[in-house]
Amino acid sequence: MTTAYRLTEMTWPEVKEALRTVRIAVIPLGAHEQHGPHMNESCDAVLAEEMAVRLAAKLFPVAIVTPTINMGVSPHHLHFPGTISLQPSTLIAVLRDMVHSLKRHGIENVLVLNAHGGNQNTLAVAAETITQELGIRFYYAKTTASAKDVMDRTISSKLYGHSCEREVSEALYLAPRLVREDRLEKGDIQEGRWRKLRPGSPLQGFYYYEEMTRNGCIGDATQASRAIGEEIVETALVRLAEAVREVL
Repeated sequence: MTTAYRLTEMTWPEVKEALRTVRIAVIPLGAHEQHGPHMNESCDAVLAEEMAVRLAAKLFPVAIVTPTINMGVSPHHLHFPGTISLQPSTLIAVLRDMVHSLKRHGIENVLVLNAHGGNQNTLAVAAETITQELGIRFYYAKTTASAKDVMDRTISSKLYGHSCEREVSEALYLAPRLVREDRLEKGDIQEGRWRKLRPGSPLQGFYYYEEMTRNGCIGDATQASRAIGEEIVETALVRLAEAVREVL
């Protein structure tokens, strides 16, 4: 892989030298939550980190990857064993402290690269508050959201987004160790009030994931492929890198 600055793999003299060119820190943000019977619970954190390193490689030498925040806001998954969730205020506090530290080292642009949809609302609040408090430029992005056109062309499920053909495909490309390929299942969807609360509905509200799916999955993971994952990921990386260059 092309060279990328990664704080977790550098000594302080190496960081000092890198800071001569670094203009933005990329913070990988994931979650620790159930991903059905066929994906590890670390999925989001691992995918966020893999994407962040590849993005930093495309931006080398102006980007540096921080340690990964491997838990997120996941209360909707808590009834499935193993899920660990942070309060939104906890996540914001961690981000604030990280950004404060980075600013001390002269980094005043931060991108949180997020792989868990449940973090997005909290990131919107974090961007508003931390930017004003610390006087830095705080950006956030969902890892592959910018490749929605590729998803529309390659994914047939009407309901997808969690341990589905999209996420499994991305994992098969970025980190195949996350996937139990002999256990892939289609989402076991059940009807309920959740349909009235989905994005795009007149009302928005909280519901637990088991209200929607008995096995913790949506979409159809049996349709996943490494090729689909590669196209989604690489398209998103090109667009993310271009967007970062523009704001810098």
